[in-house]
Amino acid sequence: MLAAMEEVPREQFVLKEHRREAFEDRALPIECGQTISQPYMVALMTQELSLSGTETILEIGTGSGYQAAVLSRLCRHVITVERIVELSRSARQILESLGCTNVECHVGDGSLGCAERAPYDGIIVTAGAPKIPPPLLEQLSPGGRLVIPVGSGRPQVLQVVTKTPAGATVVDVCDCSFVPLIGSAAWTEEDESQA
Repeated sequence: MLAAMEEVPREQFVLKEHRREAFEDRALPIECGQTISQPYMVALMTQELSLSGTETILEIGTGSGYQAAVLSRLCRHVITVERIVELSRSARQILESLGCTNVECHVGDGSLGCAERAPYDGIIVTAGAPKIPPPLLEQLSPGGRLVIPVGSGRPQVLQVVTKTPAGATVVDVCDCSFVPLIGSAAWTEEDESQA
């Protein structure tokens, strides 16, 4: 996983005025009022997926495309969903320029997942949800893992949800702070403006 992160040039995914800060271990602003996650958090969330290299992974919240680029080096296929058209378009261009041919970028309501490509061996959500969105759990393969920040404010709690025959097990990993997951199975845009 660390080798994959070394291969991905984080400076390509940040605003030009923040390129000098791209190698610092902190979140940075990107277009449309969103953020690129702290490298430590990218590493931790990726590690919690327990990838072997054969998986199809769903990422919710494409953002700059950085997390998808890291995942592209560690699994078979990445489907990434972003609600903001400009971010998805920009991420697609960067990913293509880096040769990430196993990443599909979609625009849509990430809280609903991407049902037409389900089931997924793992799902990673790079925005905070008030609770685990049921559509994401439904789209997870048996034994699959969902890594998601959950909570009604900040900090949220990073949770790892493993789908089991009896339902799911949930493990709290650590406190974290992410932008809100906006969608019909998460926060509304009104919730975001009041936060």
